[in-house]
Amino acid sequence: MTETASGIILRTRPLTETSLIVHWLTPELGRVATVAKGARRPKSPFAGKLDLFYTADFSFIRSRRSELHTLREVNLRETHGAIRENILKLQQAGYLAAFIEQTTEMESPLPEIFELARGFLPWLCGHEPRTQNVLALELKLLRELGLMPDLTETRLTPGVKKIARALLENDWADSARLRPTSAQINELQQWLHGFLTVHLGRLPRGRAAALAGES
Repeated sequence: MTETASGIILRTRPLTETSLIVHWLTPELGRVATVAKGARRPKSPFAGKLDLFYTADFSFIRSRRSELHTLREVNLRETHGAIRENILKLQQAGYLAAFIEQTTEMESPLPEIFELARGFLPWLCGHEPRTQNVLALELKLLRELGLMPDLTETRLTPGVKKIARALLENDWADSARLRPTSAQINELQQWLHGFLTVHLGRLPRGRAAALAGES
């Protein structure tokens, strides 16, 4: 039976000389893996529609034997092209994908995390890839995963607690207006490093590169 969904492409990799595996983030179905047969051929109907962080409506036939389903059609909605024109933006978007893949189950609904990603990617397209983007992203993801601690109980200094709370609660535009000092950024970054290591078992792939943006 054919199913339909809207999603963001988190990752792609070759399966054969002509086929591609595409990993999607969707609200209702969560993370879904599909195989796009013939997608690597020049005249494929998938040509130009399957790349990192593209948003699209798609249909697929569900496999009865595995979590790898057959992609049928793709209707491209947004490419977020500016991300691929700046290495730091690409690293921050890649960190978002790595964080989600490490902390969520396949095919489990993720509406809040999908909305978070859908808001972050266009914001990143049009703005500088600052370090505090990543810290805000981590805080918001931890909240959606049910792992966010009570900031009042942490050992962060009062000013950094205030910054962390604002990054957690504000939208991307208001978060960007914050002007924490380098010392405050470093303190929050190190605290999150330790918290993520303890609660996730290891840091999501690409964190150091993602944090290389302007403070």
